Amino acid sequence: MFRRTCLLVAVALASLACFSQEKQPVHLFPGEKWPDNNGEHINAHGGRHNEAPALFKKEGKYYMVTSGCTGWAPNAARSAVATHIFGPWKELGNPCAGEGAELTFNSQSTFILPVPGNENLWIFMADRWNPKNPIDGGYVWLPLLLENGKPVIRWKDDWQMDSPK
Repeated sequence: MFRRTCLLVAVALASLACFSQEKQPVHLFPGEKWPDNNGEHINAHGGRHNEAPALFKKEGKYYMVTSGCTGWAPNAARSAVATHIFGPWKELGNPCAGEGAELTFNSQSTFILPVPGNENLWIFMADRWNPKNPIDGGYVWLPLLLENGKPVIRWKDDWQMDSPK
């Protein structure tokens, strides 16, 4: 069984990224065979155990933000880049910066949304879970920028899409 899936659609190619119930590495399924896939896949992030994959593409490179597998407890985000969706993937480290970065601002990646009209800005969307009261969970939306070829996410109490810095 798969959970925490992310679908990336790029020109004539759709790729499904997910991790399994057993919290194995993030799997990427070839778009030309998905959803009628016979199980063929690659393990991204060097086979490390990750969950919550979120993908985006910029100038021929694919970027992925994931989370470690710590259940309800937040942890540091992980990022990687590849020139082909099926790798090889190069790890880039934690994309979060500033206070709270070591716990991904108490959240976990769920999706990265491109901002219409601004090809250099994305919205990092994340879940914020509350294990003592799950219905009280929330969401975090923060600007994601590329700096020196790496995704960077900084906490903002408030921000505007026309001035995310």
